[in-house]
Amino acid sequence: MIHPSAIVEDGARIGEGVRIGPFCHVGPQVVLGEGCELVSHVVVAGDTAIGARTRIYPFASIGHPPQDLKYRGEPSTLRIGAECLIREGVTMNPGTAGGGLETVVGDQCTFLAHSHVGHDCRVGNGVVFSNNVMLAGHCTVGDFAILGGGAAVIQFARVGAHAFVGGLSGLENDCIPYGMVLGNRAYLSGLNIIGLQRRGFAREDIHALRRAYRALFAPEGTLMERVEDVAAEFEKHAAVNEILAFIREGGRRSICTPRETPASVA
Repeated sequence: MIHPSAIVEDGARIGEGVRIGPFCHVGPQVVLGEGCELVSHVVVAGDTAIGARTRIYPFASIGHPPQDLKYRGEPSTLRIGAECLIREGVTMNPGTAGGGLETVVGDQCTFLAHSHVGHDCRVGNGVVFSNNVMLAGHCTVGDFAILGGGAAVIQFARVGAHAFVGGLSGLENDCIPYGMVLGNRAYLSGLNIIGLQRRGFAREDIHALRRAYRALFAPEGTLMERVEDVAAEFEKHAAVNEILAFIREGGRRSICTPRETPASVA
């Protein structure tokens, strides 16, 4: 169902059951999966593919050229998963030559009004961006992470799976999986305990994560020495090992740490 005022350019591939509302513009390289809906005044441009049953609200700008002064028009892509919710004024950009030429967003993600996904980002499944979240280029966000309203993430930073970035936080370092960061500049304030409980993590797993967190950020030794100690103690604990793998993998940014030694984890 395509409203008479909408423009769908030749070459666009439109899946079964797609609804395109008033004053939308769909470019010639766009792919809309079955059951997608563009409510109204939505523009989808470039080499952009959107998964099934994703719904996009007015004035979203999806797939326009990256906001990178080094971009020279090289072909690049934006891939958005299925069953995402993209609210008013959201912007998402494709990749650049400096980042693999691709931006990827997973399934069942929520992007509230005026949030932004920069070029060459990798966003996992089930992620939530509250209003006005700003994700700079080359960032990685793990599955089920939540970013609070007005949070800003610097380029090349990583946000681990199940992490929580507090509203108005300015994150300039990597946030470990299951971690919670707050403030400008953001510091590691503990574990995302409420998020873990809501996602059904067992009490035993949460207690293990607490113990591992305290050991990882204790004052004794270097961080990598503590990583090896925790690895020996929690050899078979999947969630703890996910944190350790994240730290060992490293990146362009440092690991976000607590302001004080964590005597306890809220």
